Amino acid sequence: MASTGYYKHPTAIVEEGAVVGDGTRIWHFAHVRSGARIGEGCNLGKDVYVDVGVVIGNRVKIQNGVSVYRGVRLEDDVFVGPHVAFTNDKYPRAFNEEWEVVPTLVREGASIGANATIVCGVTIGRYAMVAAGSVVTKDVPDHGLVAGNPARLIGFVCTCGRPLREEDIVSVGEEVVYKCSRCGRKIAVPRRDYERMIKEREMFRGCR
Repeated sequence: MASTGYYKHPTAIVEEGAVVGDGTRIWHFAHVRSGARIGEGCNLGKDVYVDVGVVIGNRVKIQNGVSVYRGVRLEDDVFVGPHVAFTNDKYPRAFNEEWEVVPTLVREGASIGANATIVCGVTIGRYAMVAAGSVVTKDVPDHGLVAGNPARLIGFVCTCGRPLREEDIVSVGEEVVYKCSRCGRKIAVPRRDYERMIKEREMFRGCR
């Protein structure tokens, strides 16, 4: 272990060869495998499992009961809610001796709600938000808000996390620009992502 400037609960296991950054806290019954890399200032809750080769950025919060399997990368400031399920094999069989790890990327500042399932091979964009219980089967754009099974793009959220509303739109061109009514930030969304949202939001409503 390259650093000892982190806290590890007595019941947690951090294998030799894991790298854990300063200020990170690893709580009850968590298990960090050799070869995993965890940044500074992270918080790993009870029963979290971090597999071989996983890369976790700085200030990441992983709540109780999450397994982060090989092939998953979490960038800085990601939030992972309780019992989120990551996967890394598109064709799982118990008897397969040869199988391909399919990578998953969660970009900076994204949040994943409790009990969501992330099917491998997707990218969850910067500051995106996955609603609790969703099943993500395709990429989520930056600032995208997705919900449902399969998850549909139903809106956009600000960097502060608040939903962006139609009345928050201040300009429309190749980008649709929102101004958050909560914090005042301007968020630019590519027109193609906005049009995808309109289509998928209607599909989501039709499934309810």
